[in-house]
Amino acid sequence: MPDFVPHDPRFNALVIGHAKLEKLWSGCRWAEGPAYFPAGRYLIWSDIPNNRMMRFDETDGSVSTFRLPSNNSNGNTIDRQGRLVTCEHLTRCVTRTEHDGCVTVLADRWEGRRLNSPNDVVVKSDGSVWFTDPSYGIDSDYEGEKAEAEQEGCFVYRIDPESRAVEVLIRDRVRPNGLAFSPDERLLYVVDTGASHVRGLPVTIHAYPVEGDGLGTIPVGEIVSNVCFGGQKRNRLYICGQTSLYSIYLNVRGAV
Repeated sequence: MPDFVPHDPRFNALVIGHAKLEKLWSGCRWAEGPAYFPAGRYLIWSDIPNNRMMRFDETDGSVSTFRLPSNNSNGNTIDRQGRLVTCEHLTRCVTRTEHDGCVTVLADRWEGRRLNSPNDVVVKSDGSVWFTDPSYGIDSDYEGEKAEAEQEGCFVYRIDPESRAVEVLIRDRVRPNGLAFSPDERLLYVVDTGASHVRGLPVTIHAYPVEGDGLGTIPVGEIVSNVCFGGQKRNRLYICGQTSLYSIYLNVRGAV
């Protein structure tokens, strides 16, 4: 299996020809939500069905359990103050881990009704928290707890950094999943994995406003759930496959 599959000639400038995909650790049921903490040079990610969060230490390659139980945590990110922000399936909320270790609930309801199961999350430069809310955590007991949905659909939400008011921003997706901002924050990319509920629906990435397709592929050999940049120069791409954590060095730096 090749290390890179370019779909656009510009992709070749982003990769290092002799850099290989590394399997760093294996043993998850569904690895998700990597978040890199540069001050400590470590990576946090979720193992949703095992109800735990894992920690990879970049300085010595060791892996340990970061949080158990984790409320079936899924997506993770860090805010502008270096705090961990987490989507939790079991509690159906978005939380923030403070510097002293205390956990603050940022959002668990909209218009008085419980969220479905927050999935992935990003923090904008203004401090606002944006997250997706499909139903995967309440569809079965495997990644959360089976329950009836209280919301009319699966939406993308924003949490105001000052008031913590929650508002719906995107309603036109079937199962909004991963999301990310472009470096200039003028585009929000949202993955729709609605094929899990609508037969034949393609898995797509939507941009608001829409731009063109991506540049290339790094074959992993497992279903890839999420990625993030890390390393001292932010040129190490960490990849959560279904059961394993991978990384590869690229000829590009991730956006801060």
